[in-house]
Amino acid sequence: MNNRKQVVLVVMDGVGFSKTGLGDAVSLANTPVLDNLLKTCPNTRLKAHGTAVGLPSDDDMGNSEVGHNALGCGQIYSQGAKLVNESIESGKMFNSDSWKEALSNVKRNDSLLHFLGLLSDGNVHSNISHLIVMLKRAKEEGVKEVCVHILLDGRDVPATSALQYVQQLEDCITGLNDDEFHCCITSGGGRMKVTMDRYQADWGMVELGWKTHVKGEGRQFDSAKEAIETYRAELDVIDQDLPAFVIAKDGEPLGTVSGQDSVILYNFRGDRALEISMAFDYEEFSFFNRGPKLNCYYAGMLEYDGDLHIPRHYLVNPPEIKNTLSELLVDAGLSQYAVSETQKYGHVTYFWNGNRSAKFSETLETFKEIPSDKVSFDERPWMKSAEITDDVIEAIKSEKYDFIRCNYPNGDMVGHTGNLDATITGVEAVDLGLARLIKVCDEYNVTLLVTADHGNADEMLEKNKKGELQVRTAHSLNPVSFIIYDKKNIYTIKEGSYGLANVAPTIAAILSLKAPECWEESMI
Repeated sequence: MNNRKQVVLVVMDGVGFSKTGLGDAVSLANTPVLDNLLKTCPNTRLKAHGTAVGLPSDDDMGNSEVGHNALGCGQIYSQGAKLVNESIESGKMFNSDSWKEALSNVKRNDSLLHFLGLLSDGNVHSNISHLIVMLKRAKEEGVKEVCVHILLDGRDVPATSALQYVQQLEDCITGLNDDEFHCCITSGGGRMKVTMDRYQADWGMVELGWKTHVKGEGRQFDSAKEAIETYRAELDVIDQDLPAFVIAKDGEPLGTVSGQDSVILYNFRGDRALEISMAFDYEEFSFFNRGPKLNCYYAGMLEYDGDLHIPRHYLVNPPEIKNTLSELLVDAGLSQYAVSETQKYGHVTYFWNGNRSAKFSETLETFKEIPSDKVSFDERPWMKSAEITDDVIEAIKSEKYDFIRCNYPNGDMVGHTGNLDATITGVEAVDLGLARLIKVCDEYNVTLLVTADHGNADEMLEKNKKGELQVRTAHSLNPVSFIIYDKKNIYTIKEGSYGLANVAPTIAAILSLKAPECWEESMI
């Protein structure tokens, strides 16, 4: 064994500290290892939402993308809704080349302007307020016909709240429509059934979205409200699982996409926007039978992948995240290893590295993806925790890497299903992984850091306006742990209030590296 210092970071995705005790799968789970770490090791609680991760306010829940951005760069950047809000308020969005060309295209061709996106105010993937502002602006700028394709949430907002957002949108449309302007909802479906796949795990979702939104194929209804109420009565499912629907009149869909139309995807988060963007943008496309590339003008709210430049056109420039931990390690000649299963692989690589697909060094960075199961995660709540643990242990024993990071997705992905019992099992699977890692860390003199990117499993029930308990599938606003396990017990966490952006400086301090001046402070 050599004397190389190894640091391992475990991200227990979606595992926070409950403030309400409602549906707290973390406390209900049998987690002897995590419990012991919190009792015996230096630890603190980190803020993982709102202003700590660059979101507009502390009413905004964190998410895995902004969480891993903050973890990986040691800084707080304006993100998501805040970034779009700033662009709208400054007028930059409507002065962007993409907005101008999208509108010029439909006015020039007397064609349709389509908006596609998640219809909620969850502020994780989208915000309905952005859609409403764009609808009003499109009318002001002389657009005549607008179609809105809605994806139903029930994940970042209450599980059966879709009708309130549909009503908000319909009220806006009613106020805008007149002899010179016409807008209507033309298609939709639940976000976990239609369009919003990620990491190319299920292209069938995207194909269904293409058929629904673009071709107008599918079960027809007179209105979105009718579709939602009908599916709820027939299937008894929450919003994210509602099937696709098409709004039609006399058997004809109201909003198919033609080659002369413009389409704007108004989601700002990238992971579930990439695949539908590829379907619109790619000349050569083989993931499903799309047919020839449509000649419509397509733009996203943001550039969802800065290295692959997806999409080619976008309304708001992304944050330019610089001075990441990975860059610091590469500059110091230190090697790093990142692993997770498919559902969170992009988080420990792309988002961790500041929204970059490419590595900073092919020699010093090694990434490993373990394919996720293609089933509902409450059916196999252990997910790939054992395989991830196997892989991290192998990486430690190889003694090739100075810094190893992994993500256990269980608390988040199983938590999103709303199944409390399954989520308890998922959290327990992560604890078993920690038990195995600690043994190897002791043997190889490794410093183990344990944290999370946001809460979820810690708050799976909530009270509605009537005071009744209902299932909660969204992330929580709760803090997350930061634990330092080292058998030599040589570290002390300073007094203070910390967030996710303080993790990278702490890792740098453990590795005896000088952090950039723009970073937050180290916790040790």
